[in-house]
Amino acid sequence: MPLAMEIPSPCVSVCVLDEDSGYCKGCWRTRTEIAGWQNADTTARLAILENLRERQAADGLRPRRVNKRTTQRRK
Repeated sequence: MPLAMEIPSPCVSVCVLDEDSGYCKGCWRTRTEIAGWQNADTTARLAILENLRERQAADGLRPRRVNKRTTQRRK
């Protein structure tokens, strides 16, 4: 199993919490998941990533917002 350090953060630098859902509009994590990511072990990180996939699927896989960070990667 990979080390927790090898599982990158799902952050896409669009850090705005949706008031209705409580999820970040960029990475789909909750405030608690965002705050705990740095200290989360591999199992916890994988569980968070699975939760994100489920949230996205339940919302119809809304495309992520484009920001400077993702635009720069595409060039």
